[in-house]
Amino acid sequence: MIELEPGNTLDISLKEDAQGRDRVEVTLQSPGCSLNLTPHQARVLATELIMAVNRAEVRSNLKHSQNVVRSAPPAEHRRGLFNQSFAK
Repeated sequence: MIELEPGNTLDISLKEDAQGRDRVEVTLQSPGCSLNLTPHQARVLATELIMAVNRAEVRSNLKHSQNVVRSAPPAEHRRGLFNQSFAK
């Protein structure tokens, strides 16, 4: 069970249908919504979720990297500091 927000949970469980086949059931508690997926469909959903999370992490890292680069002193200033420390 995953708590999305207070009073709203997502539950993932393995069930068996009337013919004895495995089904993955994803239930959102609050609105009472449920997905009944085959194992293959559940695997595809999981893969899509993982890919979306990876894209979000890459975006976040790129934004963070751009902010670090923007806040870094210009190269000329850094060279000046480097030369000053060895000029003594």
